Amino acid sequence: MSTEELYTKGARVWIRDPEEVWIGGTLTKDYKEGQNVEVELEDGQEKTIKIKTKDAMPPLRNPEILIGENDLTSLSYLHEPAVLYNLNVRFIQNRAIYTYCGIVLVAINPYEQLPLYGEDVINAYHSQDMAGMDPHIFAVAEEAFKRLSRFEQDQSIIVSGESGAGKTVSAKYAMRYFATVGGSYEETQVEKKVLASNPIMESIGNAKTTRNDNSSRFGKYVEISFNKIHHIIGAHMRTYLLEKTRVVFQASEERNYHIFYQLCASSDLPELQELQLGHPDEFFYTNQGEAPEVVGINDRDDLEETRDAFQLVGISEETQMSIFRVVAAVLHFGNVEVKPERGDNSSIERDNENIGVLCKLLGIEEGQMRKWLVNRKIVTVREVLTKPLPYQQALNGRDALAKHIYAQLFKWIVKQVNKALVPTTKAHNFIGVLDIYGFEMFAINSFEQFCINYANEKLQQQFTQHVFKLEQEEYIREKIEWNMIDFYDNQPCIDLIENKLGILDLLDEECMVPKGNDDNWCQKLYSQHVNKSKHFTKPRTSNSSYVVHHFADKVEYTAEGFVEKNRDNVNDEHLNILRASQYEFVADLFRDKNTKAVDPKRSAIKPMTPAVRTQKQFKKSVGSQLQDSKSKSKEMKKSVGSQFRDSLKILMTKLNSTTPHYVRCIKPNDLKESFCYEPKRAVEQLRACGVLETIRISAAGFPSRWTYPEFFSRYRVLMIKKEANRNNMRGSAEKTLTRLITNPDKYQFGKTKIFFRAGQVAYMEKLRADLLKKACVRMQKTVRGYLQRKRYKRLKAATVVLQKHIRATNARRLVKFMRRTKATIRLQKAWRRYRQRKAYLHIRRAVVTIQAFTRGMYGRRYYKEVLQEARATTIQRYTRGLLARRSYQKARKAIILLQCCTRRMYAKRELKQLKIEAKSVEHFKKLNIGMENKIIELQQKLNQQAKVSSMNKEKEEVIIKLETKVKEMESRGGEVDVLQKKKVEMEDELTKLRRELDETRTERDKLLLDMKAAQEQFNQEKKLLEAESEKLRKDVLEKENILKEQGERMEGEIKKQVEDETAGLRKDLEDERYNHQKLVQDYTRLEQRKQNLEDEVKSLETEVKTIESHPVERQIVIDVKEGSESGYGTLSTTDLDDTDTVDREIEEQGEEKASMDMSIFLKLQKRLKDLEKEKKQLEVDLEKKDDVNKERSNGLEKEIHTTNLQMQRLKEDNNKLREEVEMYKESLEKASEGDGSQVIKVFNQQIEVLNLENEKHRDEIIKLKTEQIVHREVATPDVVDAGTNTDRQLYVDQAAEDLNKDGDLEMAYQSLKMTNQILEKELQAQTKNHEHEVKELKEEVKKVMKDNDRQQEIIGENLKLKPEDRVNAIAQHEITRLTTENMDLMEQNEYLEKNVKKLKKQLKAAHKKLTSVGEPSPGLTPTTDSPVSILANHHDMGTPNHGPAVRHKERDLMGIIEYQADDQPRLIKNIIIDFKPKMADGYLPGLPAYIIFMCVRHADYINNDNKIKMLLTGVINGIKKTVKKHFEEFEYVSFWLTNTCRLLHNLKQYSGEQSFSSQNSDFQNEHCLRNFDLSEYRRVLNDLAVHIYQMLVRIIENQVQPMIVPAMLESDSAGLTANKPTGMRGRSSSSVNNPQQEMRNVSIESIIKQLSIYLAVMNSHGVDPQLIRQVMKQTFYLVTSTTINNLLLRKEMCHWSKGVQIRYNLSELEEWLRTNNMFDQGMENILEPLVQVAQLLQVKKRTDDDVKLICDTCSMLTTTQIVKILSLYTPDEYESRTEISFIRQVQQKLKNRGDAKREAQLLIDARHQIPVTFPYNPSSVLLNEISIPAKFGLNYVHCI
Repeated sequence: MSTEELYTKGARVWIRDPEEVWIGGTLTKDYKEGQNVEVELEDGQEKTIKIKTKDAMPPLRNPEILIGENDLTSLSYLHEPAVLYNLNVRFIQNRAIYTYCGIVLVAINPYEQLPLYGEDVINAYHSQDMAGMDPHIFAVAEEAFKRLSRFEQDQSIIVSGESGAGKTVSAKYAMRYFATVGGSYEETQVEKKVLASNPIMESIGNAKTTRNDNSSRFGKYVEISFNKIHHIIGAHMRTYLLEKTRVVFQASEERNYHIFYQLCASSDLPELQELQLGHPDEFFYTNQGEAPEVVGINDRDDLEETRDAFQLVGISEETQMSIFRVVAAVLHFGNVEVKPERGDNSSIERDNENIGVLCKLLGIEEGQMRKWLVNRKIVTVREVLTKPLPYQQALNGRDALAKHIYAQLFKWIVKQVNKALVPTTKAHNFIGVLDIYGFEMFAINSFEQFCINYANEKLQQQFTQHVFKLEQEEYIREKIEWNMIDFYDNQPCIDLIENKLGILDLLDEECMVPKGNDDNWCQKLYSQHVNKSKHFTKPRTSNSSYVVHHFADKVEYTAEGFVEKNRDNVNDEHLNILRASQYEFVADLFRDKNTKAVDPKRSAIKPMTPAVRTQKQFKKSVGSQLQDSKSKSKEMKKSVGSQFRDSLKILMTKLNSTTPHYVRCIKPNDLKESFCYEPKRAVEQLRACGVLETIRISAAGFPSRWTYPEFFSRYRVLMIKKEANRNNMRGSAEKTLTRLITNPDKYQFGKTKIFFRAGQVAYMEKLRADLLKKACVRMQKTVRGYLQRKRYKRLKAATVVLQKHIRATNARRLVKFMRRTKATIRLQKAWRRYRQRKAYLHIRRAVVTIQAFTRGMYGRRYYKEVLQEARATTIQRYTRGLLARRSYQKARKAIILLQCCTRRMYAKRELKQLKIEAKSVEHFKKLNIGMENKIIELQQKLNQQAKVSSMNKEKEEVIIKLETKVKEMESRGGEVDVLQKKKVEMEDELTKLRRELDETRTERDKLLLDMKAAQEQFNQEKKLLEAESEKLRKDVLEKENILKEQGERMEGEIKKQVEDETAGLRKDLEDERYNHQKLVQDYTRLEQRKQNLEDEVKSLETEVKTIESHPVERQIVIDVKEGSESGYGTLSTTDLDDTDTVDREIEEQGEEKASMDMSIFLKLQKRLKDLEKEKKQLEVDLEKKDDVNKERSNGLEKEIHTTNLQMQRLKEDNNKLREEVEMYKESLEKASEGDGSQVIKVFNQQIEVLNLENEKHRDEIIKLKTEQIVHREVATPDVVDAGTNTDRQLYVDQAAEDLNKDGDLEMAYQSLKMTNQILEKELQAQTKNHEHEVKELKEEVKKVMKDNDRQQEIIGENLKLKPEDRVNAIAQHEITRLTTENMDLMEQNEYLEKNVKKLKKQLKAAHKKLTSVGEPSPGLTPTTDSPVSILANHHDMGTPNHGPAVRHKERDLMGIIEYQADDQPRLIKNIIIDFKPKMADGYLPGLPAYIIFMCVRHADYINNDNKIKMLLTGVINGIKKTVKKHFEEFEYVSFWLTNTCRLLHNLKQYSGEQSFSSQNSDFQNEHCLRNFDLSEYRRVLNDLAVHIYQMLVRIIENQVQPMIVPAMLESDSAGLTANKPTGMRGRSSSSVNNPQQEMRNVSIESIIKQLSIYLAVMNSHGVDPQLIRQVMKQTFYLVTSTTINNLLLRKEMCHWSKGVQIRYNLSELEEWLRTNNMFDQGMENILEPLVQVAQLLQVKKRTDDDVKLICDTCSMLTTTQIVKILSLYTPDEYESRTEISFIRQVQQKLKNRGDAKREAQLLIDARHQIPVTFPYNPSSVLLNEISIPAKFGLNYVHCI
């Protein structure tokens, strides 16, 4: 199909526009040859275009599916408008600043900080397939690094662009990428020095221009050197064409170099005071641009950064000050004013201070400088003349000297940076980064622009040849036919510049002429090249300029200044003055390096040290300099143009020897506005940088290229049934294209791809869209017809139903009307009857009411009259009585008044007498105090006696119980007579107690009599103090209430504070655990790195030894011994061998490194120890509180009830035994009729079995009782529980009664005898208890008496105090007493609760032992019907088989493995180093850990600290060595993670600590360690477990991470996506042997299969389920983060179909988690961000409701991530694009959400490690049940 056939109605085209360059339009009718093209523009205007030739046809627009592609070469139509529009869409709509154009990366400056350059982005691009990632500078850097490491080829990155386009930043980010991925982790840190060179070069070589605030004014080429393992070992920098003119002149709104402004901004610093600087406006060289400050740049902070960078590259503080002095001297040069004088002379004013300052800073003579700034020397044959300089020449000489000083300083700094970056070893390969100026064209173009454009011509030639070479290689590789592509060759332009008699050659010739000038040179150019070279023309209006036709555009150069700039001359007298400087630094800057050799012994220049101290030496040095200058003048100096041409030639040679990578930086606008795109400026730069030339070369060949699978997937719809063959995709493609495209020149079939001419993909897309459109129309027609028919049938059925219902409604209405009529008549009848009756009743009620009111009126009148008469009589009576009482009261008051006067007189007399006797009254009160104390003492004694009497009553009750029990024992037989003696003793004791009780009673009666006498005396004083006591009581109550409120409030505050502190401590603990794990991970990584380096050094040593025969003076000693670490724990003793080992390690590893590692390790241990103590204390406190709350609700009654239940069970067992005996008797009677001897034999066997069982019962009962008594005596020697003894007595009595029922057997007799013995022991214990109780009672009496005395003293002291102080003292005393009692009660309660717990455990153990039944005798082989077999079956418990590692309990084993110290290496080798995980299959999980712990128990059992220390150290080192050896084998790492955790849990379980042993059984607690505290080793094992866990996670990450992106994003399990064409970037990547190609067939089932393998391995090894959850949580976090990060960096993945695919994959993962019972809230939170990404891709993006829905749904995504996905979102074929306004609405709504720093984060940290915890998991396996399998090879150890 021809191109003209595509110009049909509706076709979209591009039309030229003077403002927008190109504007879109649509054809309004079909185009026919010879007619004009009618177009409707996007703004609605119609335009007619005249078509004269085929080339004048308007360019066609690409299909919508290709708009916004990452690679411009993937566009079907490759032309200028397509490139401009695609860049506009990506930059403005997608906010993507990077775009590929074949091998070129186009970078548009956004003028805004974007989160695209963090370390997380570097990690995301590292080791990735660049064809699938979004364009980025890191992608170019990664491709260069990958080619370097894979093919061992040198690489180069060429960054170009005009000023302000972002060249320097792009080069900086490329070097940062290499420094990150090529870091060496050595002490030199070369990568940091490489990065540190950037701020140095920016400060001395960058300046503000009108186009850029940080413009590089020089070219820079940095070679980054790598060694064989691709680590950075050094770098080298070359600079080109520094803009020296800027030192002395700046245009408006521009600045000088940054270093000048940085020093001025920091002039107030003490160390910079001597520079005598100030504001930049005060200096001529910095105030010409009138822009001393730049928005966003802090010159003061930048100087600090520059100084730090100087320090990092090895420039000392003194040298820095020397540099700053030179820079400051340049500034002062600008302020040296030269004034014109008469006779064309010039002079410098005497009062000019700046010249003195600069001479002082440079260390030169002021007089010499004053003289030679305005004079010059003329040397003739006979004499030397001094000639004054004209004013202008003097100014030019001053400026030339300033420029020369700065240029020399610039070169010196570059040289020093290169010295700091010089590789320490031979470089294997390098990557060069070229940051060079782009094509420049201004209104006035001078020598600098000429050199810049000359360099760009050379680079463009190299670029064009490389692009053509790549196209040619692609065609040859695919073996297709192709014709030579015609491309623009700029070699003639280069020849014009650099050939003989070229521009540079003629310029050098003119410079050699003594009086050469610009006009003469320009005339030579005209005569030599006008009309002879098509690249050179003469302007019509000027005779001092010329035009060069460059590849980008025509540039007119002004010849003025060319000759002088090319000469670059400086007055020799000025240089001689500087060479004679007093400062060596300044003199060295200007010393001729070719004539004067540098002392090799001088490692560095001594800054500012006097080089000439005497006048004689000064003259001598000046003479030598003059002699040198004479010899130098004989040699011809190279011009600037020649130097630049030579350096450019070297650069091109270097670039041609490497594989180049191109970055073209574009400046979108001149206003520096963020994300503002001006097409005019963009197209100028695209033409200048060669991007459009790349497009033209690609378009001339076959720009569109598809692989056969991609073509088959995309255009399967265009194939007919016989053409489609998935097994032969190439054949299908050939048949389809032959049918669709008739011209065979439009495509070519390669080996793996189909090559299309420009426009053919668009044609295929049009055919596909038309076919899909027809199919959609047919589907719409069918569906609409179906819907209409369905609607008609539905309407018809609805009409029939409506008719039926309407008719039924009418009938129901008629019936309803008839019913209502009948009901109305009936209602009327009833209503009328009701109304008449109501009227009658109303009249009747009215008559009755009138009668009632009339009668009531007459009755009330009569009552009123009688009442008035009675009241009148009462009033008269009271009035008469009142008058009589008044007369009486009056007389009485008069008499009382007289009595009062008389009594007052007598009272006054008595008052005087009482005042005199006041002292005697106080004495009387003191006497009464003693009586009061005595009364109180008697009262307390009375209370004490009452308590004693109550206690005696209790003792009497106990004695009565004992007497009853003794009586019961007397009836048991003759053996009980022995107990009578003890009974007599108890009776004697009882009589003593009764005697004491009688004495106490008599004493109590005596005290009562004394108390009654004292009570009568006390009552008299009591009445006097009642008022005061009442007042004191009220005050005490008030203060008690206040104190109570304060106490409650303080308790609440303290409780809240404790909770807050607890929460804070837990949070700090989690943070410290996370930090510690991270440090452990870093330490492990460094340790691995150290081991690798040691191996490398060791190999180098062997090579050196083989080469050199003489001994080496200095040898590197490497400790390769595994397990060199020792002393992980702190034991009770120390060993000198550990100290020696540590000393040897310090000597071998180096003092600094050893001290650093050990200090970090000790700090971590100390910190972890403190944290664990705090954690344990918190856990103990919480446990105590929980236990108190629980135990308060239960009490001792529950324990007694439990004991009764145990007794009932024992009774049931005894009853069963009796039934079995009866069964034996019956069997004996039945069998007596047969063989008697056989029956007797069977019966004897049965008796033996019963005797054995009975003996076991008795032994266990005696052992249990004795252990219980001893345990009580040891644990609580001062406290004896009488209630428990009583229960024990009942228990023993009942047991004896049960055993005594069958007295006819010998077994019953033995049981009774044993029971009597037990009773005797219990009686002895009870006697001791009674004695102990009596002793306690006596002590309590003494204690009460002491308390009484103390109370009396307190009362005496309180009576001496004032009433207010007394109240306070009493209140304080009461509070103290109550607090003490409360604390005592709490301690007692806690102690009792602990005893209850212990008793519970003892009862459980006793129950187990009493109910356990021994195995039958092996000698018995009865039949199934015999009684013996029935008994055996009855007692057979049946234990499951757990393999040979666990067997039935053996009473003689202690759970200890004995081994010799010499066998320890063999033990560790067999059980750890050479142990294979498959050997443990079928055995107990963690069996090696159990064996190791049983060996630890042996060392603890024999109390050998050295043995236990060596064992644990060897175990830890052995595990480290094993996992290090098998660090890539998941089975080994999982196995030793299980065993390490099990060993850690065993050390905790059997440590003897209350927090761990509380969950053990009593039998397990017997196996606890007794002699050593291994808490330090627990910490080391915990760290080792963390390290192994991280290795396990790393193995999973290394195996799963390459599968994540192909499975989660690239696989098409749902079948919804179709491939899109890829550009040259994708083609070039696919052509290389790429490992990622192997992952293309990975799907979500592959990940699930891999995870299932991991889960099966961990389950088989017995990994803790919680630890498995943590591993899977970390794995799914990796899946989530990697998927989201790749999606954020890949535009083609952001569409609706991919969201469906992600959701499908997530559902598969969630189903797998649910199947394995691991899907919980934590796992859901891990996967939630990925779920929200899928929802964001699927949700609509149109209305305000959609904005709200997105903001509410994507709560776990950051604002930057949401905006990025919306910007990258690519609509499907029939979906419209997301508007920019919609994205802005979402961004605005999310503006104030959450943390700003988090919301600005783009990528998720995929390397984040979720802190791991190892929850305590005690084992239920008993150590004495474990045996060692024979296959383990441990025959030299045995269990004891």
